This record gives sequence, C-alpha cells and structure tokens, in this order.
Amino acid sequence: MIEVKVQNIVASTAFADKLDLDMIIQSVEGAEYEPEQFPGLVYKLSSPKTATLLFKSGKANCTGAKNVEDVRKTVDIIADTLRKLGVDVYDNLEIVIQNIVAVGDLGGELNLTETAVSLGLENIEYEPEQFPGMVYKLKEPKVAMLLFSTGKIVCTGAKNVEDASKAAEKLSKELDSLGLLH
Repeated sequence: MIEVKVQNIVASTAFADKLDLDMIIQSVEGAEYEPEQFPGLVYKLSSPKTATLLFKSGKANCTGAKNVEDVRKTVDIIADTLRKLGVDVYDNLEIVIQNIVAVGDLGGELNLTETAVSLGLENIEYEPEQFPGMVYKLKEPKVAMLLFSTGKIVCTGAKNVEDASKAAEKLSKELDSLGLLH
C-alpha cells in the first residue's frame, strides 16, 4: 500500500451575499488587500496555517490546509470574525473541496521515457527538456499524477483523500505489472 501525504487542500465556500472588503481590511489584523493588484482580500491564519481569499461576491477560496478538519476550522474562524464585524454570514456554510495535492513514493526508480511509451502516449505529457517529471492523467479516479525518475509521485486534482490514495495504488499496480518499477 502506497502512503500518500496531503500537502495542500483547496476548498471554496460562500460566506454571504456580498462582503465589504474595505471594511474588513480596516478591522482584521494581518489581512492584505490591494484591489489594484488583485480583487481578493487575503486572510492568513497561523493556526491552522491557511490562507483564504475573500471576494466582494461573498465567495472565498481556502488554501494551505493539510486536512479537511483544518479547512472546516478555517471557515469557522473566518465566519465568526465576519459575524463580529456585523456581516450577515450564511448558516451551515457549504465547503466544496476543489483540489487535493498529495505526494507519495513508489519505492523504486522509473525510466520515464519507457514509462511514457508503456502507459500510452494519449494520457501522457512528457517533455524532459521542459520539466523533469511526466504527467499521467487517470480517468478513474479523475486525477493527474506527476511521476519522477526517483519514484516520487504527486497526485493533483483529487476531490478527496481516498481518490488520491486509490490513484497512487492503481498507478503502482499498473507500473509493477508492466515491469517499470526498478
């Protein structure tokens, strides 16, 4: 069984119908807002260590969490802060996981050129002059796997941790059955 370790979770939610970012930046210590550079307010927390982008539309994107519980904590902390500022925050905030990035180790080395040919070039992006890894797109679960000659892998695009684990296991079995893992 390949162990995958979550490095980042990107999730979205909506706090309210609209947010007054100018008012929030005046009241929230450590927040950053430069509308001429970027339309969102950046709200960083130290515990859990996350960054959330708040937009005037009331929508938000949270990044940096290493588990779903930290996403929930982040959203709850921000919702409480916004309520204290008088914002009419929605009840029962829905959190949608957009992307999970996880890393793992196949436990052997790969010849990426041989691997690209064996896995079928229609699902592969491999340009060693551009990037030292190979991108392998799985259809089920629908994720992209970055493979490196060292046997290290990065799974991106998963919507839950189980899909990242499933993808790593499926990849490992496929490479093993083709005799590509050295």
